[in-house]
Amino acid sequence: MKFKAFLLTLNLKDLLKSIALPLLVGILAGLLTRNSMETFSVLNKPPLAPPAILFPIVWTILYILMGISFYFIQNNSNKKNCPKANNLYYYQLIVNFLWPIFFFRLEWYLFSFLWLLLLWILVFLMIKCFSKISKLAGWLNIPYLLWLTFAGYLNFAIWWLN
Repeated sequence: MKFKAFLLTLNLKDLLKSIALPLLVGILAGLLTRNSMETFSVLNKPPLAPPAILFPIVWTILYILMGISFYFIQNNSNKKNCPKANNLYYYQLIVNFLWPIFFFRLEWYLFSFLWLLLLWILVFLMIKCFSKISKLAGWLNIPYLLWLTFAGYLNFAIWWLN
């Protein structure tokens, strides 16, 4: 019964807009770097490097979770606990958007790793801030932070091996 009541409180239009923004960021970054996967396929990769098909699947899920979490932040009356929540969200989206351009398009592997560290810090701070407003919004971004940690391993190893 609680779940049904929860669903009735959702503003579907706002939820879809919140999900659409990070998905559009991901799609645009993907379009700008789509021809770079041939280069990526010939790079020396570390152990545990997943198949290329996994990346768009994981990122789509992460963007959806990111959008849902932002919806919860936007629709919570407790925003004053972390007024920088919106800024952190938008900053990390911008840094997220630029990373594949640096890595895939420009092939700046070391710079990309350092940029990824910046993204990791922004997402960590965003999770802390979101959690003050909505525990669920914070938790929804934990997979994102874990994936960025794994991406950092891959990025650093690709720089090292190539």
